[in-house]
Parts: sequence; structure tokens; C-alpha cells
Amino acid sequence: MKLPRRKFLHLAAGAAALPALPRIAEAQAYPTRPVRIIVGFAPGGGLDIRARLIGQWLQERLGQPFIVENRPGGDSNIATEAVVNAPPDGYTLLLAALPNATNATLHSNLKFNFVRDITPIAGIDREPFVIEVNPSVPVKTVPELIARAKANPGKINMASGGIGSGNHMFGELFKMMAHVDLVHVPYRGAGPALSDVLGGQVQVMFASMSSSIEYVRAGKLRALAVTTATRSPVLPDIPTVGEFVPGYEASFWYGIVAPKNTPAEIAEKLNKEINRAIADPKMRARLAEWGATALAGSPADLGKLIAEETEKWAKVIRAAGIRAE
Repeated sequence: MKLPRRKFLHLAAGAAALPALPRIAEAQAYPTRPVRIIVGFAPGGGLDIRARLIGQWLQERLGQPFIVENRPGGDSNIATEAVVNAPPDGYTLLLAALPNATNATLHSNLKFNFVRDITPIAGIDREPFVIEVNPSVPVKTVPELIARAKANPGKINMASGGIGSGNHMFGELFKMMAHVDLVHVPYRGAGPALSDVLGGQVQVMFASMSSSIEYVRAGKLRALAVTTATRSPVLPDIPTVGEFVPGYEASFWYGIVAPKNTPAEIAEKLNKEINRAIADPKMRARLAEWGATALAGSPADLGKLIAEETEKWAKVIRAAGIRAE
């Protein structure tokens, strides 16, 4: 029997849509079981805290446990590899951050390409870092730090949480743009590094605001400038680095990603809920305590940020000749 052309096209279109129906139905029902959020660092740090905040929100909104699983080691590459190799079904997520962008260049033997092998879900926030010195260091401004470093090349030490950490990267960018020689002193984590700056064993550190703001307020550390393009409401009287080193900008970002080929419907569902979370007044107040600002946007927005950050820090790493230990 020969079907009329219009009816034939209608039936053909319906048949073509059939494979999409189970995926749409699955996305609408998602999640139907517990979801894991993998964190590549130990409990208690900035990534872990954000994973637990977002996980709690998603659990309350979506009705399934969102379990935070810490897998420290390998500069977060162990956790990242586990996620990129997980089934792309929305049940394994990664709390991604700046180290994922820097690792792409720092490590030449990775078994994955972070930009290519993930599905961006949603940004969480961006946090400024602060150039801080021990009060015994006789500098009160960025120009004074630059002048002292140029007058004493190789004699001012800069602490960091390790090679490739945010403290390290932000400091290297400063060294390049300000044309100064600061001696990098890597530690096993930002906590021990900050302790030695407090103790006076090291002179300067590009420290996260969340970890150091109370020491600044107590006068135990002197803040010279924030690393973001605009001043922070938390330290409104502290200038930006860019006010003295034009074009300087650096911030530590956080977001949620999933394995490549995760269904767009699931990505959009999670994106919508995470954007609601960071728009919530209580969540915004918590971020504001750390000097952070919400990083709202689409999955594509997060993907663009990751690609741009990967390219930006690759240039710094190559120019400075930095190698992972």
C-alpha cells in the first residue's frame, strides 16, 4: 500500500524521534539513585566545602543522596581520571577548579584531555586571592614590594601550596608582569605555607581570601592587593594588583562537570538547580564571607571559562618553565 507523502513524512519523523524518548524520560526521572561528587583534594578545603554545600542543596531539591567522595593525590588528576572514565549517566560528577586547567600543561603524561573529555555542568563561584606579607616585611603597597624585590633579587621568598597551585600560578603571573624575582617555596598544601608566612619564615604569599581573611583582620598578615580585576567588598580599602600592574587578573574558580557525552537533558537539569543554589540568599552570604562571587551561567559558559583558563595558564607555565614534581 502506498502512503500519501504527507502521512509518510509524519510517520518517519515520529519513528526518528523514538530513540530520544527513553533519554528524555530518563532525564526527567533523574536521579533515581545516589549521585557521587568526586573531589580531588582532602576533606576540609575549599573544594570539599563547596562540594558539600552544593551536594546538600541538590539532595534536598532532587530527592536522592549526593555523596561527596574525596580522592586526593596526583594534583587532583586521580579524581579527574576516575570521573572522565565513569559512565556518562549523571551519577558521577567532579568538583572542578583551577588545578584542572593548569594540570593540562603541567603534566605531560595525562591519560585524558580535560577540555575534551568532560561535560561542563555549572559554575559555582570565583574567589580572589590576596598578596599578603608578614608584618615584619617593610612594605605596605605593591609598588613598595616591587621596588624591594628589584633591589634584592632572589632574596624575597614566596610561599605556595605546591607547584601548580593557585598560590604558585598567581605569583608566577605577578613575577612575569611586574618583572621581579621572587623565590618560590612550595609546601605540601596551602595551610603549612600560610603558617610559615605567619611565623615569618617566608615573606610573601598569594593566599586565598577564605583561608587568610581573619589573619588580615587580626593584623597578623598585611594585605597589599587582591588579584581580581575589581576590588573586593570584603576588603574594600585594599587595591587590586591591576591598579599597579596593568592587565593583571587572577581568580580561583569552582564548578561541577561530568563525563563526556552526559545527556544534555541531565546537564541542564543540574545546571538549573546549581544556579538556583548560588542565587539563594543564604548561599550568597556564605560565598560573600570568603570574598567570592557566584559564577552563574549555562554549561556552555563554564566550558568557555575552562578553555580560556587552560590556555591562559599554559602560557604562564611554559614561559616560566614550570614542571610538575
